[in-house]
Amino acid sequence: MAERPVRWGILATGGIAAKLAGDLAEVPGASVVAVASRAPGPAAEFARRFGIPRAYGSWAELAADPEVDVVYVATPHSAHYAAARLCLEAGKAVLCEKPFTLSGAEAKALVDLARERGVFLMEAMWMFCNPVIRRMTELVADGAIGEIRAVHADFGIGGPLDPGHRLLDPALGGGALLDLGVYPVSFAQLLLGEPTEVAAWARLRGGVDENTGMLLGHASGAVAALTCSLVADTARTAAVTGSAGRIEFPRGFFHPERFVLHRQGHEPEEFSGPGPAGSFAHQAAEVMRCLRAGETESPLVPLEGSLAVMRTLDAVRDRIGLRYPGE
Repeated sequence: MAERPVRWGILATGGIAAKLAGDLAEVPGASVVAVASRAPGPAAEFARRFGIPRAYGSWAELAADPEVDVVYVATPHSAHYAAARLCLEAGKAVLCEKPFTLSGAEAKALVDLARERGVFLMEAMWMFCNPVIRRMTELVADGAIGEIRAVHADFGIGGPLDPGHRLLDPALGGGALLDLGVYPVSFAQLLLGEPTEVAAWARLRGGVDENTGMLLGHASGAVAALTCSLVADTARTAAVTGSAGRIEFPRGFFHPERFVLHRQGHEPEEFSGPGPAGSFAHQAAEVMRCLRAGETESPLVPLEGSLAVMRTLDAVRDRIGLRYPGE
């Protein structure tokens, strides 16, 4: 018997919304039936581009559409909370782009609402749904590298960015930390859990962080050394080092095609995964699996994990003195 189709609505029309709309074509049973923007023009153009039957000039119309099963929130960070809350209150399942929200308090409010209403909610941390990342976590859990001692990860872009770019706008939650740093932090916490100690330094300019370093300490004695940047094209690699070996990811660790396992006394082993590494299809398939199974949270991207990451990002912002308008 064929699985029931899942009907998607897309809230916002930027580049990441277009990425999901295109990649959903790879997912059997997925159908994009509606798109919304704050104005009818962008929504109509997006709908024409992707062959979407309905375009709305307001978020509320999308949230009220009875033929939408799940809404993908693809707005800038500053609007995640309002958009996701609107959809959850309308009873719609939500896949919300990362970072979940601007703050841990906003994230907790969304999680509390979703749980109260019994509605599915998931942060779009697509890295966790990547088969290569999932294989890595299995190996680590099986003791392939022993007890984890350290995690290293970086994500930086070299720029220069246009002065009007959203990453330079504090009103949109700009800066390196929330857009790029969320990946190294999430990667580290996938392996080590929430840290007990957080140290950080950043260069701030124009109300956003442009070059940031973080050192996370854990009760186990493990450390995570992480960086993110808007002014340096870093290697974008990651490594997990344990008492009996290490795992190394090449450039693009957050959507990897492969990794190399180095174990003491063994030749290096390379592991690779299926399909295009940069596809959002894996996370879309996980959302659809959960909806079909009646699950309101994903075990691959658990809400408690997303909340823990937001608490760490809050702590980093506290250490570097980063505040957004209205805070």
